[in-house]
Amino acid sequence: MLWTGGETPQVRALEENMVSYFNTLQGFLLLSHGSTVGAGPTLASCVHTSVRQVVDTSFKLWKESISLYGARNNDGKLSIPQWVGAVWEACSALKMTPATNITAIGRAMTKVAVSVKDVLREMNELKPASSDPTDESSIEPSTEAEIEPDDDEILSDGDLGNDLSPEEMRVSQLAIAVVSEALVVIKELIRTISGLLKLENSNGSGNLVESLEKLLKMCKEIGIQIDELGACLYPPQEVPAIKAASEKISSFVDDIQSELQNLTGNLEAFCQACDCLKSSLRQLESAAASPSIVDLETSVQNIDMNC
Repeated sequence: MLWTGGETPQVRALEENMVSYFNTLQGFLLLSHGSTVGAGPTLASCVHTSVRQVVDTSFKLWKESISLYGARNNDGKLSIPQWVGAVWEACSALKMTPATNITAIGRAMTKVAVSVKDVLREMNELKPASSDPTDESSIEPSTEAEIEPDDDEILSDGDLGNDLSPEEMRVSQLAIAVVSEALVVIKELIRTISGLLKLENSNGSGNLVESLEKLLKMCKEIGIQIDELGACLYPPQEVPAIKAASEKISSFVDDIQSELQNLTGNLEAFCQACDCLKSSLRQLESAAASPSIVDLETSVQNIDMNC
């Protein structure tokens, strides 16, 4: 409001507003610090990021205001509303910051699910034009976090699929099934932890937060292995890397199941999703271990040369 009157604000008015603003900002920082009591690393990071954005935009606003004081060029003064808008946007983003550890971790897991969904879309490009795209499971986490729906259709007519041998295409199809099942597992994991809000408010929430952070870490590791798996499918396919990624995913799923059993008793839907994923992983490992036609031809050539 100091700059909207058309005239340069008086020094006294500018100083008074700066003092008032930074006193408010100091109180805001104290409250923000207090809000992190009992917060795990994920929630604390979310709060810190949002608070830091408010502080940074505030400093930029007042730095710009001071630098423009007494300037005769009115063009520079037009940037003040822009900096004010940046502060407002930072404050609006702050209001969307998760209020609980479960919500913060649920959102972080949702980001992993979005990444896995992107990998699945890319993997479908490996399919030949005659193949039908694999259906993706919808993700509807019951925490505050939600995955934005993508209206773009999955590509299924890429040229890459025509470069794969029948054996490689089989491996690719099984890998797509693995990623689809992994997406379901992550969805069920988010739904499962969202039902633990009451436990977080109890006195023993410290152990709960620690377990949730472990679950998030393992979920992220699954996402990393999904990325690795997707990268290995491009010709020539890297069979050892495919098997290694598959084994790691299976191991992380076992660890997640074990950790969840210590938190909640109703895991029927989650365990069923895990069983489907493990079944798909076994099929993928079996197909990847099978010798391809090229391998057989190479073996025959080596035998002829030795003879």
